[in-house]
Amino acid sequence: MPTPIATAVPVTHAGILGLGVYRPRRVVPNSEIVEAIESSDEWIRTRSGIAARHWAEPDETIVSMSVAAARDALTASGVSAEQIDAVVLATSSQMVLGPSAGAVVATELGMHDTAAFDISAGCAGFCYALADAANLVRSGQARQVLVIGVERLSDLLDTTDRGCAFIFADGAGAVVVGPAEQEGIGPVAWGSDGARTSAIKQDKDFLEYFAEVAAAEASGGTSQRPYIRMNGTEVFRWAVTFLEKACRDALEQAGLTAQDLDAFVPHQANIRITDALVRTLGLPESVAVARDIIETGNTSAASIPMAMEQLVRSGGANPGDTALLLGFGAGLAYAGQVVHLPPIA
Repeated sequence: MPTPIATAVPVTHAGILGLGVYRPRRVVPNSEIVEAIESSDEWIRTRSGIAARHWAEPDETIVSMSVAAARDALTASGVSAEQIDAVVLATSSQMVLGPSAGAVVATELGMHDTAAFDISAGCAGFCYALADAANLVRSGQARQVLVIGVERLSDLLDTTDRGCAFIFADGAGAVVVGPAEQEGIGPVAWGSDGARTSAIKQDKDFLEYFAEVAAAEASGGTSQRPYIRMNGTEVFRWAVTFLEKACRDALEQAGLTAQDLDAFVPHQANIRITDALVRTLGLPESVAVARDIIETGNTSAASIPMAMEQLVRSGGANPGDTALLLGFGAGLAYAGQVVHLPPIA
């Protein structure tokens, strides 16, 4: 008979213990970008709801922004860096393949021999990472997990692209996930549709780019670096027709209805998508709805923790409130879960 293998001791419930964010110093209002895309402040606000966004300065890196957000999350949670067993970092804009940003962040925070890894699920990345962290805690594999969503999407922007230049932005958000007396992170409703990769994608891979650079050097011509591109119409149609099901699945798995919510925190992709989901779900007027996109733009994997923080900081919602999170974007991928909102630093 095979020798029995010992298993980790499971924990019954997991919750979000604390939240921190980092917003880059540079604020970029619409007036700074309209000339390059031949647009106007009114057009941008009408199409997206965005009035301004934050773009990182050279010293505000994926790692430095993550570290700053993580330190505030640790403070808010009352958990020390030494007590973190794993770091799960979600990003789509880390410009190197290795080492993982999560591993570097762990070291910068003073952690030693801590499991750390990155995941890439586009704008759904934070919710994917949160689900992973909750399962690590519930299984007993980790006691406390640091989850980070971070982006420097300005590195991938063609500032003359009318479809993208006004949308994407930079920032970081982090939470500490750990044991809780009652369930604080509901089951995740998630999925993807790889047939829709053209909706949001990098317009060329790096092998293609390197070949173009070599050809340009040989001929004396020029080459164009890879940029992020988006078919906004396709994304909008998918979001307003498909994501109702994702929201209702997350609510059903948590044993709740829309009327039980205190807050709704969707990915900050477009304020028209948010408003359409609010109407479709029939959310009561008492439900606080995150609209951080107005001053922050679309920060992809960072948008949900940043929007949670803004909602709590502004008094629109309170720690302990029941909130539906919904991430969606490149992939196309989505993930959502019901949570109890955490305290902030």
